[in-house]
Amino acid sequence: MLALPLLVGFLLHSLTLVNGLGSQCSGPLGAGTAAPGDPYWQQTIAHQGTSAFGPSGYQVFRNVKDFGATGDGVTDDTAAINAAISAGGRCGEGCASSSTTPATVFFPQGTYVISNPIVLFYYTELVGDAKNPPTLLASPTFTGLAVIDADPYGANGNFWVSDNNLYKSVRNFVIDVTAVPAASSATGLHWQVSQATSLYNIVVNMSTESGNNHQGIFMEDGSGGFMGDLVFNGGKFGIWVGNQQFTVRNITVNNADTAIFGLWNWGWTFQGVSINDCQVGFNLTTGSPSGNPQGVGAEAIIDATAKNTPNVSTAIGVLGGDAVVPGTTGMMTIDSWAQGNVFTGTNGTARFVQGEIASIPKARSLLSNGKIVSKGRPTYADYAVSQIVSVKSEGALGDGQTDDTAALQAVFDKFAGCKIIYFDQGTYIVSSTLKIPAGVRIVGEAWSNVMGSGSAFADQDQPQVVVQIGAPGSSGIAEISGMLFTTRAPAGGAIVVEWNVRDPAHQPAAAGTWDTLIRLGGTAGTNVQTAQCAWNLTDTSIDACSVAFMGIHITPRASAYLEVWSWVWLADHDVDGAAVQITAYSGRGIFSESQGPVWMIGTASEHHVLYQYHLADAADHYIGLAQTETPYFQPAPPPPAPFVSSTTYKDPVFDETSRAHGRCTCSPRRRLVFGAGFYSFFQTTFDCQLQIISVDAASNASLYSVSTVESVSQLSVDGNPVVLAGANPNGFAPTFTSWTQQ
Repeated sequence: MLALPLLVGFLLHSLTLVNGLGSQCSGPLGAGTAAPGDPYWQQTIAHQGTSAFGPSGYQVFRNVKDFGATGDGVTDDTAAINAAISAGGRCGEGCASSSTTPATVFFPQGTYVISNPIVLFYYTELVGDAKNPPTLLASPTFTGLAVIDADPYGANGNFWVSDNNLYKSVRNFVIDVTAVPAASSATGLHWQVSQATSLYNIVVNMSTESGNNHQGIFMEDGSGGFMGDLVFNGGKFGIWVGNQQFTVRNITVNNADTAIFGLWNWGWTFQGVSINDCQVGFNLTTGSPSGNPQGVGAEAIIDATAKNTPNVSTAIGVLGGDAVVPGTTGMMTIDSWAQGNVFTGTNGTARFVQGEIASIPKARSLLSNGKIVSKGRPTYADYAVSQIVSVKSEGALGDGQTDDTAALQAVFDKFAGCKIIYFDQGTYIVSSTLKIPAGVRIVGEAWSNVMGSGSAFADQDQPQVVVQIGAPGSSGIAEISGMLFTTRAPAGGAIVVEWNVRDPAHQPAAAGTWDTLIRLGGTAGTNVQTAQCAWNLTDTSIDACSVAFMGIHITPRASAYLEVWSWVWLADHDVDGAAVQITAYSGRGIFSESQGPVWMIGTASEHHVLYQYHLADAADHYIGLAQTETPYFQPAPPPPAPFVSSTTYKDPVFDETSRAHGRCTCSPRRRLVFGAGFYSFFQTTFDCQLQIISVDAASNASLYSVSTVESVSQLSVDGNPVVLAGANPNGFAPTFTSWTQQ
């Protein structure tokens, strides 16, 4: 019998209208005006990105053709591409981490012959022409682990520690390994990564010969992460993966021997899966309850289809054993099927199931055509450069010192709704609330920073918003991608993002973010590094090392589609100081009062003092996968210290032995968690935290495929433990397959 908890539940891009126009707008943005033969706008826009805390004269944007790549389909472009990535003293082998040398490496349309791996350095985004995605063509004599290698193996092991391999993104490419002999090993991407990483809009073409040794993705370790809008054609494996946790949205595998092979995990969520003409859909390794070996701990699959699968006798089965769910020669629908321990209400007795369960509840507002809404990162491929305005061209400096509040506000006041607003790489200081109206489209360059700084954000008794998305009660489009919001300490009163905007009627996911992060402390310019906030800091340092009152507040009338809003991260280490541990303080992570719809896809929140996620009187939320970590310093001091509980923000109540909640759910309605990992690390025992998920008895929330670490109670109702970790051994991270109120 299989040991792993497993869930199976059985894509949409919406056209939105712009509401709210700037003073320089004669009309809304409308459709793109780029001619068919025009290059993608990111190739031709003025390249003014700078690193505020990097080397003088540092180059952010790199066109690979400026470094000698030809893209002619004949010339070997490997050396030129790797030169484009590595130039400028960047963070490669031997560098633990760095935020001061960000890079956007751009590939114009063409076919680039690759003979050995393209090595993806730290803090790098590889961007292909979204109008005509370039092809990376592995040569017949290709040698190496993968065409794109995010964590190469060197003489001393991997270049980067697998759970600290951050800030990497690849999008808009075709990777073709069909020229490599079918019998030889060939891989599209070696993607051993952690949080703040993404893959978007990628096609991998592989051999379709019988017995071939090609695979689309190879991932053996890490702590991720997100990937979406991917197609794999052919191969022995579409993807071969092992990682602590990951979210996959909109993946298609065609004509592979095995579409998805899972080696190990603590929890993955797959949303929107299409498997066609494959011998096996999901092949998941079974581990031991003791964790030796660690297999696939938890797999949550929603909105999946499989067509033309030859092995029609088995829908779900055990390798070499009987069919758990027999197949059919015709059409078959599995509404909701689970394997593992399920719980209801306040009954703490586990009931093991291996079969169909009650339909997974999904609020209607979260669905389109019966499926969870799915929307990819906007590329604006059809838009001309004339339809885009750069904040630096409008006078903002992004130098990490100058107050850019007025310059940035002027850009939004003039151009919101009629221009795409481009944040060239930089660190833009704001000293008061930056008000971004509904009707806006924003694109960053390698996670451009907006940093709240100054006395306005220092007082936790008078919290102030750093960036406001939409005025309260506003409705309209709001698309934000490739940005990073942060603070400079002291900033214990900073609400980093307040999200007010709501989708227009019948336009789901019109207001959302993609590949957009909140990072608090731990990098150059934040005043929270090893020198100021060492791991053993004293009480006299607390105010100076306080970086936020709250990460993000989603207000009651708002809706939000948050994809890869990962992390809302209070730094536990110094990214620009050899990854040495630090101690900093942020009061709260993600707080939602929204009545929905809200989609949180591939999100994470870590190390905040009171909670990581808090849903208070909220409704209609889909969350999958969510990942958290408790602050390392707790219980000294215990929460809410050094902050003070606030009734205004509906804070949870703590006792003296408490630690921060991974999730606190206070009377929410129609809220679905589909995959989660809530962790408490680096204590002396595995029972250091008493409770980590708290749900009100009045809640009709539903939680599926939830793994926890170092917490006695995995889920409590009204503060009383119900689901105990000891009842759910599942390798390193105990797992319960579902909890529902009834």
